[in-house]
Amino acid sequence: MNPFTWISARIRRYDDEHNFTCDLCGREVFSGEHVCEPCRKVLPWNNGNVCPLCGRKVGEKGICLECKYKRLPIDKARSALLHEGEAARLVVRAKKHKYLCRTLAELMEPLLGEFSDADALVFVPMTERAYKKRGYNQSRLIAEELSRRSGLPVLDVASKTRETGAQKSLGRQEREKNLEGCFHIFDRKAVNGKKLVIIDDTLTTGATAGEYASRLKRAGAAAVYALTATSVQSKYPFGKPTDARK
Repeated sequence: MNPFTWISARIRRYDDEHNFTCDLCGREVFSGEHVCEPCRKVLPWNNGNVCPLCGRKVGEKGICLECKYKRLPIDKARSALLHEGEAARLVVRAKKHKYLCRTLAELMEPLLGEFSDADALVFVPMTERAYKKRGYNQSRLIAEELSRRSGLPVLDVASKTRETGAQKSLGRQEREKNLEGCFHIFDRKAVNGKKLVIIDDTLTTGATAGEYASRLKRAGAAAVYALTATSVQSKYPFGKPTDARK
């Protein structure tokens, strides 16, 4: 290896481990945090009224329209941020720069207190092909960092058996159909009787977490929660609010 390349790699690793700058703005930090205080203040925190079931931002207290129409098979979900602005860009960047997964975990960590009865964390699996293409599973890296911070173990219990294609333009019903049967729980013994928290980067319609939660419950999980870095607000997968009440 070229000496200059080796030295540069060592410097990047040292900086990743010791973190001297904010991962959002590059401003110098002094306490080991990955996001500086000024950036934290302007992030779109999901800390107002949220649906007690899916955890999305709502205009007033109570269950959101989507959950009233069709509840996700998740006992409770929460997200640290709204999927917009710098938060959305951070999630996209984390799919290309794995060190940012620790940043997402740092922002998500306070919400683990919402699942005080949880026994373990689980991550959303990828197909082997998708994993080879990206080189890592961002959901797993976030889960492992949260495990390091909280002491909750990470269970590797499932696989994704087939590609599900691009889902960006699909609504919840279409996504649910697309995802049906794509997860296989290969370690049912580890799941049985446990209260688990699914860790992922974003909750869009909730179809992915919902399908995974269904499989975990069929395998014997006592409860399944979900914690994501961001959540998408007001998608109305079943039509506009006036239509959904018919």
